[in-house]
Amino acid sequence: MTDRVRAAAGDILLPTLALAVGVLAWWAVTVVGDVPPFVLPGPETVAAQLFENWTLYAWNAWYTLEKVVYGGAVGIVGGFLLAVAIAYLPWARTAVYPYLVTVRVVPKIAVAPLLLIYLGTGTATAVVFVALVTFFPLVLNTVAGLDAAPDAHRELLRSVDAGPIARIRYVDVPYAMPDVFAGLKQSVTLAVVGAVVAEWVIADDGLGFLVLMGAENVRPDVMLAALVTLLLEGLLLYGAVVLAQRAAERRLGFGR
Repeated sequence: MTDRVRAAAGDILLPTLALAVGVLAWWAVTVVGDVPPFVLPGPETVAAQLFENWTLYAWNAWYTLEKVVYGGAVGIVGGFLLAVAIAYLPWARTAVYPYLVTVRVVPKIAVAPLLLIYLGTGTATAVVFVALVTFFPLVLNTVAGLDAAPDAHRELLRSVDAGPIARIRYVDVPYAMPDVFAGLKQSVTLAVVGAVVAEWVIADDGLGFLVLMGAENVRPDVMLAALVTLLLEGLLLYGAVVLAQRAAERRLGFGR
């Protein structure tokens, strides 16, 4: 067994083992601890809830995914374009960047009621909220990455009369990509969180709405089933970013 295969097997085996231990501990708490199902249902109860009502969770997972994808796309594309402007236009850095750093510390959940007042309920408002929470990590990480290239490398390209396109391709992009993908991972994670928060406050569908309805009706099995579905959705999205990063690493050969 090669080192690469052994490492890949460990990457799969250890998380799977940790998951199995966690589920076993959950089951033991409910059975050995004699915890009432209305307080903490066992994993078998949650699995049954998912199996018996899979269409309910599948449709609401789709509604949540719509908000994540549409809002995330708007926030990520907008953040990337603004980051490029800040990195290459001195006036944009002076005029905009200080405000971005300042506004980032404002809790985004405080903006949700304002969106509710201005835009009303519905998917479009939730998409705007998701775009807002995904925007800042991407723009700030991308700016940091574009600023990370050593000046010596840029001077080397200038010494051989290389143009700005060559500088971007051979210096800026390789040094920026790790930070860009770090920002993407943060943005994807926050997009899922933002979609759930929006569904609590703004929307009337989605997995976050199911969690809220389960809480109001004292149905922890519904809440946990929705959370498990949400966890799987988040892991799939995060995994897609990881795969995209590995593909970009192989194609572009970036890394520090």
